[in-house]
Amino acid sequence: MEDIRRFVAAAVCHCAVDRDEVAIRFVRETEMRDVNLKYRGKDASTNVLSFAFEDPPGVASRILGDLLISPAVVRREALAQSKAVQEHFAHLIVHGTLHLCGYDHDTDEDAARMEALEVEILGDLGVNNPY
Repeated sequence: MEDIRRFVAAAVCHCAVDRDEVAIRFVRETEMRDVNLKYRGKDASTNVLSFAFEDPPGVASRILGDLLISPAVVRREALAQSKAVQEHFAHLIVHGTLHLCGYDHDTDEDAARMEALEVEILGDLGVNNPY
């Protein structure tokens, strides 16, 4: 649990946001597939989904958003890519948190910027370059 907090905090420190609360749910592949289909139109499970929080009018909170993570997918990917499972979890928590901060990888330029930031953050955490 402490590692998860460290991963989130490290990512948030690199964002220009004044929010630092992230809820993380670990879900089964079937739930992840259902959520991915509902919100992204993709009928497949995935490793992490990010849902940024928007304050209601007149309310200011510290909530950044929610992450859904499928441990089964993360483990399977880590093994397939010959990565340490813990390091892959770290990468995806940082990746998802950066999405909550507004980063994306829709274009090659955005992807390069986001990946470089992930590598920097993970390096600061002692985690190998995931790319």
